[in-house]
Amino acid sequence: MEVLGCALPEDRLYDVENGVWWQDDPSTGTALLGLLASFSAFAGPFRELSFRPVDGLLSRGQSVATVESMRFVGAVRVPVAAEIVARNDAARLRPRLLNDRPYSDGWVVRARPLRPEEPRTVLVPADQARGQVEEEIRSRRIRCWPLTPDAELIEVGVECTAVLVRLNEELARRAPGEALLLVTDDPTAPIEMVRWSDQTGLPVLAHRQEGTLHQFLVEKLEHPVPRRRSATGQR
Repeated sequence: MEVLGCALPEDRLYDVENGVWWQDDPSTGTALLGLLASFSAFAGPFRELSFRPVDGLLSRGQSVATVESMRFVGAVRVPVAAEIVARNDAARLRPRLLNDRPYSDGWVVRARPLRPEEPRTVLVPADQARGQVEEEIRSRRIRCWPLTPDAELIEVGVECTAVLVRLNEELARRAPGEALLLVTDDPTAPIEMVRWSDQTGLPVLAHRQEGTLHQFLVEKLEHPVPRRRSATGQR
């Protein structure tokens, strides 16, 4: 399911207060532990995931890792008593996985619970977590996107032609794979952004409207393929 645009899969359990999910793997008697998409969106692009050198049994609420972004530093805590059996080195080397793939490749640790029945007694399924997640999204003004924006370009009171010039300039400074959130109040923006995407070959991953403001998430590609010529006849 989705809660105000943030994914909340129904195949796992949640500790919303600590911003983590728990997914049992009955075949191994272990579970994956990761961060909620809404929590990752609130923190912004992660730049570091560091694991604590812990061995043996951990108590409920004990920290197993620390995550850091430009505006957040905090602990990742186990929601039940458990033993850590694996750590996700891919996420350590590429912390953005915590943002962009929080429910798949962005898991943090694999753990074996001390009491297999405990997760279902202290954690809640998606339908019960939904209300609390929605409250946090509203109170913290969280916005989830298909990719976490690396930067925002706010162009209010500017004609769309000038907005697109600024957008192209900003993207030229970005590395392939980075995402940019454009915010504009130009009423023609939805049409112009379709044309811009066709001419540049760069995708508009999402579009939202809040009042008079349009928000577009665009991604910088290494080798974009334009779908039609621009007005000047150049690609």
